[in-house]
Amino acid sequence: MKITKISIYRKDLTYVGGRYAWGRGNVIEVGKSTVVTIETDSGISGTGEFCPCGDNYMDAHSEGTEAAARLLGPKLIGEDPRQLSYIERLMDNTIRGHGYAKSAFDAACWDILGKATGLPGWMLMGGKLTDGAAMYRVVPQKSIEQTQIEMEQHRKAGYRHFQIKVGGDAVTDIKRIRTAMSLLKPGENAYADANQGWTVNEAIKVVRAVSDLAVMIEQPCSTYEECLHVRTHTNLSMKLDESVTDIKVAQRIVHDKAADVVCLKISNLGGLSKACRVRDFLISNGLCVVAEDTWGGEITTAALSHFAASTPPEFLYNTTDLHNYNVERTGTPGPKTENGKLYASDTPGLGVEPDYESLGEPVAVYL
Repeated sequence: MKITKISIYRKDLTYVGGRYAWGRGNVIEVGKSTVVTIETDSGISGTGEFCPCGDNYMDAHSEGTEAAARLLGPKLIGEDPRQLSYIERLMDNTIRGHGYAKSAFDAACWDILGKATGLPGWMLMGGKLTDGAAMYRVVPQKSIEQTQIEMEQHRKAGYRHFQIKVGGDAVTDIKRIRTAMSLLKPGENAYADANQGWTVNEAIKVVRAVSDLAVMIEQPCSTYEECLHVRTHTNLSMKLDESVTDIKVAQRIVHDKAADVVCLKISNLGGLSKACRVRDFLISNGLCVVAEDTWGGEITTAALSHFAASTPPEFLYNTTDLHNYNVERTGTPGPKTENGKLYASDTPGLGVEPDYESLGEPVAVYL
């Protein structure tokens, strides 16, 4: 089997909630997604997707995959997409770093391997260990009244995990955390995600002010070192997210006891291949993980669903249904969600096909 054609598509994804506010002054109304399709001489094709949480997120840009394709396209044509490790090394040797730009190509190759072997992605990743992964739902930075309304809406849909967006003014954030925690019902939990928004001083001020609450603090500051410093000033649980970029950071987290939960964004780690290795390392060291990505539609969520399904339930903190955050679609069918849980398809590959009617014409084609 050989790769014969690679097509690149752009798709705007409008946030269903209007304005998605996070961190310090960041707002998303429309996500800029890129979809990659890889075709082969056997008639089997695969697809992957990357969408940043805004063009200033983790140094990732919505056009990064398109730029990478100009270098990767000529290299990948003629190669066997089922050779996942070879493809991964080929991409890494062609482009140093910029894992997010390569993640969609990696996912497309996983999709092809699944279809070629007749196996769903979760089987290739180790088997279905979690049949229905608990999802969290984001409550963006809005008024207290709107926060209460949104939490109740999500609760009715079966969500029991809530991510409260903070990371702005410390005094306001303390109030938001206290209010959100007071709204929880038995069996629910919430964590305060600063998205790197606080300075060390602000973060310490916040964690001290809410130390009496059973709230987890997520990525309080920009760097790993800053977050570790905050960690030494609180007994609250901590979750690391944006600073988790590769296996070396994962090794530091284990050595430094820097987190209780580690969020694994597939594109931030460079694709499913690398994400699976990082996940397995963390689990072998007793740490829980979140199966996640930066943003995206049905194709991104399909990859997430298999990643989550192949994670042991006792080590899977939660996951998310990114495709339900958008008005438009990138693929069909969307992964099944029911009663606050995300389910992976049992069909070969990732279980989703590009929605070409929604995607329109490709912006680039490589033959």
